Amino acid sequence: MQPPPIQFSPELSGALHGLKTARVYPKGAVLFRHGTNVEGVFLVEAGQIRILFPTSQGRAQLLDCVGACSVLGLSETMSGETYRFTAEAADHSTVSFIPRNRFLEFLRKHPEFCMQVVRKLSEDLNGLYHKFRNISAHPGRPRLRARDERLN
Repeated sequence: MQPPPIQFSPELSGALHGLKTARVYPKGAVLFRHGTNVEGVFLVEAGQIRILFPTSQGRAQLLDCVGACSVLGLSETMSGETYRFTAEAADHSTVSFIPRNRFLEFLRKHPEFCMQVVRKLSEDLNGLYHKFRNISAHPGRPRLRARDERLN
């Protein structure tokens, strides 16, 4: 069982309030697509967002479904790389957006919040590790090789 997600403190959430713009997404609307240039961070305020990952066959596989207080695109915003997955509204959802340049400038001016961002990135990485491990252990998938099993 995974620990509950680390949420930004009320102080950080309050400080980000003036930077973000809220938007309502209808069911099926795409927030961002895998491989597109990073625009910024998405904060789920209400509703559910599907996290879709492309397969080698060109289809999208459901990796996760996240709700309120979730942060999407944080890793890509920090690195400047393209989005690594597609985010799509699973139902009527309210999502706030903070442009990359504004978010990075905020962190430069407020280093006291950087450790929370690092903790969130670490949590996201750990969560992805467990999700991919569970996917690779699925009965329909080939077993991990002996070398890989020794590493776990």
